Amino acid sequence: MMLAIAAGFLGCCVVMLILYIVVLHLQLRSINRQLDKRLGIQSRQPLSLELINPELNRLTANINKSLKVEENLRLDSILEEKRFKELIANLSHDLRTPLTAIKGYQQLLDTGGLSEDQQRKLQTAQKHADKLGALIEQFFEYAYLENAEPVPDKKRIHLTNLVTECLAESITEFEQRHLAVHLVDAAPVFAFADKKMVVRMVQNLIRNCVTHSDGTVEVQILAGQQAAIVFRNPVKDATAIDVQRIFERFYTADQARGATTGLGLSIVRLLAEQSGGSTSASIQDGMLEIRVELPLYESTSIGNDSR
Repeated sequence: MMLAIAAGFLGCCVVMLILYIVVLHLQLRSINRQLDKRLGIQSRQPLSLELINPELNRLTANINKSLKVEENLRLDSILEEKRFKELIANLSHDLRTPLTAIKGYQQLLDTGGLSEDQQRKLQTAQKHADKLGALIEQFFEYAYLENAEPVPDKKRIHLTNLVTECLAESITEFEQRHLAVHLVDAAPVFAFADKKMVVRMVQNLIRNCVTHSDGTVEVQILAGQQAAIVFRNPVKDATAIDVQRIFERFYTADQARGATTGLGLSIVRLLAEQSGGSTSASIQDGMLEIRVELPLYESTSIGNDSR
């Protein structure tokens, strides 16, 4: 008799334990479902429990506190980003206005009767003013790309022709630095990307080569799993370049990067990532190789042709 009562009691305990585990499982499932909902529709609704359990209530309360802290951080980040954009806009005006005035006065001086020595000094000042203007524009372009995150207008692009056109337009810059350009012959390669973004990437790659190359620049367009733009150029001191950091903003190397801001390649990386691509760099036998990979155009890609 006692054995039967003990067995019955034990059976009840097992059943109650199973029911308790099932209830806990349902509660955890409810928490997960609410978290999935928050993530899916960006809901701000706090988590709640249907049944009372001290430990689960404590867990839920801590989760809600963490979510609240995260939400406050997100709102602070949005506000800080708005302030930063306003600062950039104000700086843009504050820097461009005096630079425009400087260039205007330089043009007025250029029309006057200057001696040969004065003319030479004016040309030097104009050169530095132009360089300052280019650096300012590069800085604001980087700030815009990093914070605005523009949506690419992806279309079919004849990448080989586009790179060839950009190189042809920059031939004067190469000649001024006494640099030769060798475009490796290859079959036409088509990318699925924003044409304006690709042009900006290629222009920055060209500018980087013009500024830092120590010899003939080699350019190649490849097609594999992705479309690739490859620039190779010799450098004076390969040991001065950290290829792991070359795409970081404001990274400079004394011998290899000169007196630049280092933003050019950072802009290339940002544009490539926003286009669904990637960037990489390597050095071998004194040759710096910079590779930009973009989505390869396929017949299933959505978009219009851009030739």
